[in-house]
Amino acid sequence: MEIAQMPKALAGGEFLIHPSSTDQTFIPEERTEEQQMIFQMAASFVEQEIKPNTARIENQEPGMPEYLFQKCGELGLLGAHMPEAYGGMNLDFNTNTLLCDALGNMGSFNTSFAAHIGIGMLPILYYGTDAQKEKYLPGMIEGRIKASYCLTEPGSGSDALAAKTRADLSPDGQHYILNGQKMWISNAGFADLFVVFAKINGEQFTGFLVERGTPGLTFGEEEKKLGIKGSSTRQVFFENVTIPKENLLGEAGKGHLIALNVLNMGRFKLGAFCIGGSKAAITESIRYANERVQFGKSIGHFGAIQYKLAEQAIRSFTAESSIFRISDLIQRKIESLIAEGIEPVQAKLRAAQEYAIECSITKIIGSEMIDYVVDEYVQILGGIGYSEEHAAARAYRDARINRIYEGTNEINRMVIIDMIFRKALKGELDLVNAAWNVQKELAKMPMPKSSNPEPYAEEEQAIENMKKMTLMVIGAAGKMQMDGQLDLKEEQEIVMNGADMVMELFDAESLLLRIKKLGELGQKKAFHDDILKVKFWEASQRIAKIAREAINSFASGDLQRTFLMGVKRFDQYPPVNSKDSRRRIAQHLLTANEYSL
Repeated sequence: MEIAQMPKALAGGEFLIHPSSTDQTFIPEERTEEQQMIFQMAASFVEQEIKPNTARIENQEPGMPEYLFQKCGELGLLGAHMPEAYGGMNLDFNTNTLLCDALGNMGSFNTSFAAHIGIGMLPILYYGTDAQKEKYLPGMIEGRIKASYCLTEPGSGSDALAAKTRADLSPDGQHYILNGQKMWISNAGFADLFVVFAKINGEQFTGFLVERGTPGLTFGEEEKKLGIKGSSTRQVFFENVTIPKENLLGEAGKGHLIALNVLNMGRFKLGAFCIGGSKAAITESIRYANERVQFGKSIGHFGAIQYKLAEQAIRSFTAESSIFRISDLIQRKIESLIAEGIEPVQAKLRAAQEYAIECSITKIIGSEMIDYVVDEYVQILGGIGYSEEHAAARAYRDARINRIYEGTNEINRMVIIDMIFRKALKGELDLVNAAWNVQKELAKMPMPKSSNPEPYAEEEQAIENMKKMTLMVIGAAGKMQMDGQLDLKEEQEIVMNGADMVMELFDAESLLLRIKKLGELGQKKAFHDDILKVKFWEASQRIAKIAREAINSFASGDLQRTFLMGVKRFDQYPPVNSKDSRRRIAQHLLTANEYSL
């Protein structure tokens, strides 16, 4: 594959075909003094207001949401991403990502908070009229107005456009009358404003703003959930709910644009929140491993426990690297659009659209990483971890929802591949030539082994090979679909394979960029290279396995043999003693007695 010269800023999905450099990524270690102060302010809020009130939050004590939203508003946390014109702080995107990290250990309140600042506020910011913004955003930023987002219905979840809720214009043309039902609605128990999706005349999918107290708006009982028990989740019913026509949000029939574009940011923020939650769980795992004595020594001395601690840390550190890399891509895009004269709010919206692939990646890697972390958190603590007296059980239950809401991880995997193909068809991503170059390379002599003495030469070669394997698989599958030989809508397993390959290589490349940049900043430690080696060894094994599985699903005969030979050819990362590397990582964590990478 001929790698073209890297453009100044990679567009969405271009990481597949272009290399990236350390000067085009952000790592949390390079945060400024101001960013650190903001991070500490948010972390202090968690320590002072969330943790002491955990039981009251979990029991849904009346008044707690209002109290916490008021405190968040006083600190500016609800408007950190909002324009100053409405009382916001208008912080840059990377600083907002750091805030998500700092606030990631809020338990059930994460859901309430995220639903408000993301899918609650952003539809109004992106699509509201000036009058709607002026009426609602200042109160939402202050915490006086709490928001809720009403999309899901009993018969429409992932298929949002199957919604049955109707909106009919009144005979005098001055009001819309809503009838229908929504379910699994976060914040419904205390929200003051609802972003509601309904079909005008049963046809045009459209957004509306509905205030609490409007006649005909009623609510079901609080849902009994597996986790996030402290968050409010109810059904919402509309029976001849009459709202002014001025409460239509955006354009009639364009509600799908609101839903999809707002979900991009919701997905990103969900993944970013998972960072802080995972670090807290790892720290508790480490401390228990140091304290718990069995067979005359702390369980942290045992290899089986060291494996778990190290793997928790490797997955968390890697996911964090990917998420902050994506954060910086979005920030750079916003800045470049503003420099072109695009209005700032529209620049944020267009940046979210540009990186829809990356936002889905963020959601998946964050949610699946924290699922692993909390599962091993419970396992390390053993019986006490399974007891509701310890925070581990709650963390385990709370984390599970992350793979479901903001679009299931299966839907997001489909989004990744679908958007890659869409960009290719539009000429925005040169997937065809990149994939064709890989196939031409397969017809040449075997690839010589690299003897490049440069630092990280093996990892750089591994990234290129991972990209070649991924392009080979998704390029072949895409061509077979275009030729009518394959219907990927009916072959979702292949789509899942392709998305997993994309995410494996993105994770690995993001980690490499972070380790290299730590070196440039003089902050790299020996255990960072251990993390890198273990990740690359395992990623190379996983991506090769996934590639073979996909190839065997759609190819046969000579084509199958050629592609399988290609996988073998590109699977060249040298073996790693991952046991010793993990032990060194675990020893660092145990000595620090906290997550300290």
